[in-house]
Amino acid sequence: MTAPLKSIEGTGDIAAAMAEIGRRARVAARELALAPAAQKDRALAAMAAAVRAQAPRILAANAEDLAEARKAGATGAFLDRLTLSEARIEAAAAGIETIRGLKDPVGTVIDAWSRPNGLSIERVRVPLGVIGIIYESRPNVTADAGALCLKSGNAAILRGGSDSARSSRAIHAALEQGLTDAGLPAAAIQLVPTRDRAAVGMMLGGLDGNIDVIVPRGGKSLVARVSAEARVPVFAHLEGNCHVYVDRAAALDMAKALVLNAKMRRTGVCGAAETLLVDRACAATHLKPLVAMLLDAGCEVRGDEAARAVDPRVKTATEEDWATEYLDAIIAVRVVDGVAGAIDHIESHGSHHTDAIVTDDAATAEQFLTRVDSAIVLHNASTQFADGGEFGFGAEIGIATGRLHARGPVGVEQLTTFKYRIRGNGQIRP
Repeated sequence: MTAPLKSIEGTGDIAAAMAEIGRRARVAARELALAPAAQKDRALAAMAAAVRAQAPRILAANAEDLAEARKAGATGAFLDRLTLSEARIEAAAAGIETIRGLKDPVGTVIDAWSRPNGLSIERVRVPLGVIGIIYESRPNVTADAGALCLKSGNAAILRGGSDSARSSRAIHAALEQGLTDAGLPAAAIQLVPTRDRAAVGMMLGGLDGNIDVIVPRGGKSLVARVSAEARVPVFAHLEGNCHVYVDRAAALDMAKALVLNAKMRRTGVCGAAETLLVDRACAATHLKPLVAMLLDAGCEVRGDEAARAVDPRVKTATEEDWATEYLDAIIAVRVVDGVAGAIDHIESHGSHHTDAIVTDDAATAEQFLTRVDSAIVLHNASTQFADGGEFGFGAEIGIATGRLHARGPVGVEQLTTFKYRIRGNGQIRP
């Protein structure tokens, strides 16, 4: 059994403890920025090994978190996000190894040129510095975020969900071991040791200038709080109100497979489809089979008049349903007038996260891919591919939906910025 949560929260001054975490992170960030790629890779290899070796301890901690969540009446989708298994722990370890195998972005020369006066100018990737990650329920984010920050030369301050505190603590212990084994400072990846929400507010305030950027990963309420209160830059991560549009030129078998996977593979992830749009031109052949398939799979369907007409089990959709991220086995269904109608609906109700079209018409697909203004847009593929691991990033800290700096899955490259290195031979400006 893990130590009671009271013991890890402590009884001291939270403000003082958080300030010290910030100071230690800044010192560690300076060391990490100069750490050789080989040393960071040794740490990542040791982390993966430690995660595997400590799997029984991690699972035991997770079982305690799950028991507490069930007692509190958590939903099935919430419990799915919280649950760790041997397979999910192995996936976390494998993700760390994938990150290890990526090219180190630090020091990469993005561009280089010479000026007529003889100055040689380079634009070079450098770490962001100290990254604060605030996340909910999913304890595997502890491993993903810690590994990505390390690879990109950043120190990380992690504040996991209160409901996953024991699980995150157990995973963090494995990450610390990896850092120590490689001779890197343990403060490179710190876990906030309290469930008190005051700690979140302190992180949003920047910890006396020691946090350079905040990454929120969670539900609408968390992101709203971060956006409203943050005094440091934020990688915006709006809710995943994701759409699948089934076009008139869609093969029904493919449409059924993609829609079912997009909605039901894992309903609690941000890439899960929340609205199904069906072209009016194929509604006669496609709408009923798609709706019946979802209902038979245990998914509640809330639809417009056309959707309700094909199956009496369909509930009436309200205006609110078109803008809702359910994170559960619920989907809204609407018939639209072609690809233009689908694009208009997504623009009016979407969150600019992930949207997909199913069609065999290349021109229609291109129109959708070009005009839909989302971080991720797919043609004939499930929205559940909205995942940094599936992009080849090893893992992700989140899906950024903003327009500044990073958009889509945030991996090692997105966790860097750049500086200019200029070499001269005595030039002065006239």
